Amino acid sequence: MSTTHEEIALGAHDGIPASSLKDLIDAHLYMPFPFMSNRHAAEASVGVDAWLRTCGLTDEVGVAAMIAFTRPAELASYNSPTAELDVLQIVANQIAYQFVFDDRAEEIGRRSPDRLLPMLCESIGILRDGAPPRTPLGAALADLHRQVRERCTPAQAARWAWKSREYVHGLLYEAVAQAHPRPPHMGLSTSIRSLTAGVEPFYPLAEAAQPCELSAEELHHPVVQRLSRLSADAAVWIPDLFSAVKEQRAGGMINLALAHQQAHRCSLPVAVMLAIRQINSTIREFERLYEEIKPDLSPAGIGYVEGMVGWIRGCYHWSRTVPRYVDAALTPALL
Repeated sequence: MSTTHEEIALGAHDGIPASSLKDLIDAHLYMPFPFMSNRHAAEASVGVDAWLRTCGLTDEVGVAAMIAFTRPAELASYNSPTAELDVLQIVANQIAYQFVFDDRAEEIGRRSPDRLLPMLCESIGILRDGAPPRTPLGAALADLHRQVRERCTPAQAARWAWKSREYVHGLLYEAVAQAHPRPPHMGLSTSIRSLTAGVEPFYPLAEAAQPCELSAEELHHPVVQRLSRLSADAAVWIPDLFSAVKEQRAGGMINLALAHQQAHRCSLPVAVMLAIRQINSTIREFERLYEEIKPDLSPAGIGYVEGMVGWIRGCYHWSRTVPRYVDAALTPALL
């Protein structure tokens, strides 16, 4: 990237300076998709709490507080605004599970990547072989897998399990990168981030919400596949903007804004602006490709891609207000 630090204008639109990183993000991030929320959000929130209790996860130290700070049902509501309650509940449960799983993996992996192996192997065994769980976290995954199999077609459930295994593997790659004394280069960091995002496992649920299954030709169309990649990247990079302060304080490395900071040796606000430019380019490419292929998509295909749109839009609106990322509103934009 040839942009120099001096070329980055750290201000809001109309010449009004951004007072915080949150203001900076709001001023410059390109978000063409309007806010939407699911009418079943409150029911899904109650359902998540009940499911976590049933699985025994909220009995573990810190989990209940973490769920209160991350609001998984709210994120599900924003990402899947038109889904019926049955699909929305699975989405919300899965988001809650992944928050617990991701935080646990980060905690264990920070000490040593090899300590993650029992936890990750249990997950792979459940997803690939239907192996019986050995821990409460494994039991939660097994039950989530059951929910998916009951609601989805066999092909959709298989895609969900495949994408979920990619996510599990990604957490090991992240732990290995975190254990290295020097941060990974930009390309490696974004490659790992695409796996740890955990967004693509939700796309089979977006497909399941449609009135019929997508044809193989439509599902595997190169443009639809590219849209999937672009939306997953944009959806996870947007929270990276808001979580950059939190991740920096915790010693995190796999974050788009922090990767730009490392690559360009710049301040965090400048790095956030560089990341915003990358995200904006990604969203604009998504828009362009979607408009090109939309006339050729079936109603189910359009609904499927709209599910991808939901993740871009939803992650933005959720990140702006979730307590987990409050540091973005408290950190000055000019450092």
